[in-house]
Amino acid sequence: MGVDGDLARGLSELVAPGSRVALADGCGLPYALARPLSAVAARAGGVRLVLGWVPGPAPDLEPDAFADIRTVVGGPGARALIESGRAHRVPARLSATPALLAGPLRPDLLLATVVRDDRGDLRFGAEASWMRGLYDAGVPVAAVVSRSAPHADAGPPLAGVAVLGEVDGPDGAPHTVATPAPGDADRAVAAAVASLVPAGARIQFGPGRLAAALVEALDVPVAVDSGLLADAVVDLDERGLLRGTPSSTALYGSPRLYDWADRLGRAGRGTVRPVEHTHDVSRLSTDPGPLVALNTALEIDRDGQVNVEGVAGSAAGMIGGHPDFAAAAVRGPGLSVIALPAAHRGHPTLVERLGGPVTTPSHDVDVVVTERGTADLRGLGRAERRRALSSLWDGAVTPDA
Repeated sequence: MGVDGDLARGLSELVAPGSRVALADGCGLPYALARPLSAVAARAGGVRLVLGWVPGPAPDLEPDAFADIRTVVGGPGARALIESGRAHRVPARLSATPALLAGPLRPDLLLATVVRDDRGDLRFGAEASWMRGLYDAGVPVAAVVSRSAPHADAGPPLAGVAVLGEVDGPDGAPHTVATPAPGDADRAVAAAVASLVPAGARIQFGPGRLAAALVEALDVPVAVDSGLLADAVVDLDERGLLRGTPSSTALYGSPRLYDWADRLGRAGRGTVRPVEHTHDVSRLSTDPGPLVALNTALEIDRDGQVNVEGVAGSAAGMIGGHPDFAAAAVRGPGLSVIALPAAHRGHPTLVERLGGPVTTPSHDVDVVVTERGTADLRGLGRAERRRALSSLWDGAVTPDA
């Protein structure tokens, strides 16, 4: 019958007409289940699909097989579905996704990728995200067992999972991402940000060149309390500047990161935890050590409002944990930092009016950093904030009138 046929046969016993199915997200998205799920959904009829974060290639889904497709996060792999109108992107900060998935978008079935630990027990692999909450709430879980994904889950083993098959190779290994080398502008921004990080702080950062540059620039020991873990955390560990076990809800990087996280996980130091823990604003703002949240942006307006979701109708970005970490950082003794280039493709990133939604409000932004310098907005009134931001961009580009 073939792998797809075997998986489809297993799914056909679990996917009922009119049911809602959630496809687990992150770099460990169960790609092997996408095509057979489409076939089963088409036969069953009325099946509704929930997607999470799709950071890699689009899963091989047939949109017409589903009565409705919604994504609670988005990502590059979901962009075509969203922009074509085949999928609806539900605007929600990541900390709100458990409530959505426990309420109006509660699925009847969760499809995931799992791994076996050294005792043979099943666990989530490169991400825990909102999946652990659904499991704890009693939503049935069916999964493929990956022979090549990392064991990074800090939670207890999973019981009662319907195993549909085992996968390896492209369908089993998590999506990998290479980090380009930082440029001069990245290093200029990173140096300014690093100067704001005290010894013993907790830092939050995403993937990419800027994160790599920040780790290069740091010279004090820090803990990592983040939404994602990228390769830069391995660099931090190798430099002897990483305090404790990092916390994140998902891994996003190269095999080097996945191997590192697997070694920690098998030593009882799992690095991925549920969204309910990683994005809990109260915990983030009160845990020991000030939280320095480093986030980027597509654009920022003169009042300090931030857009990371897209401009001109594109679905290039996503809300994710951006507003969660920014809000947590301003509530405690830490800092909410927005770092971005002064211009992108010849256009200023400081605008009079955002070209997309407000992802993070201005009152959750403490400091803005570009390659040209720093604007510290703390304690400033609205007019003063506008002047500080305009001065930071003045002479580099001409902001929109």
